Amino acid sequence: MFNEKNLGIYIHIPFCKAKCLYCDFNSFACRDDFVPAYFNALKKEICRYSDIVKGYKVKTVFIGGGTPSYIDAHNIYEIVSLLKQRFDMDNCFELTIETNPGTVDLEKLLTYRQAGLNRLSMGLQASQNHLLKSLGRIHTAEEFEESYHLAVKAGFDNINVDLIFAIPGQSFEDWMETINKVTELKPRHLSCYSLIIEDGTVFGTRYSKGELTPVEDELDRKMYWYAVEKLNTLGYKHYEISNFSKEGFECAHNLIYWKEQEYIGIGAGAHSYLNGHRFNNIYNIDDYVRIINSGRLPVENRIAVERKDEISEFMMLGLRLVDGVSIREFEERFGEDVLEVFGSQIESLVKRGLIGIEKGSVKLTKLGFDLANQAFMEFV
Repeated sequence: MFNEKNLGIYIHIPFCKAKCLYCDFNSFACRDDFVPAYFNALKKEICRYSDIVKGYKVKTVFIGGGTPSYIDAHNIYEIVSLLKQRFDMDNCFELTIETNPGTVDLEKLLTYRQAGLNRLSMGLQASQNHLLKSLGRIHTAEEFEESYHLAVKAGFDNINVDLIFAIPGQSFEDWMETINKVTELKPRHLSCYSLIIEDGTVFGTRYSKGELTPVEDELDRKMYWYAVEKLNTLGYKHYEISNFSKEGFECAHNLIYWKEQEYIGIGAGAHSYLNGHRFNNIYNIDDYVRIINSGRLPVENRIAVERKDEISEFMMLGLRLVDGVSIREFEERFGEDVLEVFGSQIESLVKRGLIGIEKGSVKLTKLGFDLANQAFMEFV
């Protein structure tokens, strides 16, 4: 239930061997010398939050980045051990770490298992080495397969693989090959993201100079729906716009975000939603460490979420889910009927063919998935 004091914890590890050309996450290459100071700061922030959220039960932990698997596994072991000491983790059933091929070996993976991590998210993106090189990835498709098999050997039976489609220069046949090769490995979960060219990235700069041509929308959609239909035939449940899983292996941590439940973010640039407020940590890792060491929390952009904004966010995030927004859950949380609160918006979207009402839920149609942002904007 939404009113239980449950919590997700996100831990941000901002270090990478090299920054991918499309990446706009808060991550830094060539800062290995800063790792000890950063992890000391992480531990201090964890201890501070353990006092703030007393009474909460932690349901999920997600260690992301950056490339958490790039740094020494002992650092990760110590962080997970500290979480177990300081938080109520008795009911924490999903502990995920993001990894990149070429940055893990069997010893490192076994250390993760010993720490209690039970879910791995591995970035492949594409099965063609020329595309991996064009994205600035540090590994080959062969290294991905080797890393994947090592993870299985280490005891991970819940593995997600991240894929990207609509990469400049990627053909439809390339995407078909990627999906087919990856599913032969039988991962429990797949994330399929359309490449977005972001400002402040190498790709963004190339695009602004006319040196990078995005994939046509028609091909983008063809790739997307191929993945949806192919994965469905292979027994993967399409449960969120970009995410697919075997039954029972949905990403519980991400569901916390999509169902607008509470979570805390620890580390530079990490975001939180707690006690009716959204806020984030300062992004600069030097400033993050300095502020933590001064005895303060490095929080900025704290915003009190008013009821009307909470309701709007609940709709926009919930519509990302294939099952949509449950009319019953909306009423239980807000004490109102969603069909009355958003009557005109829902009527308009139904007429435009973007949403439907089925099995007690408001959900996107197939056309709605293609034009999701148009549907979301109705609830702003």
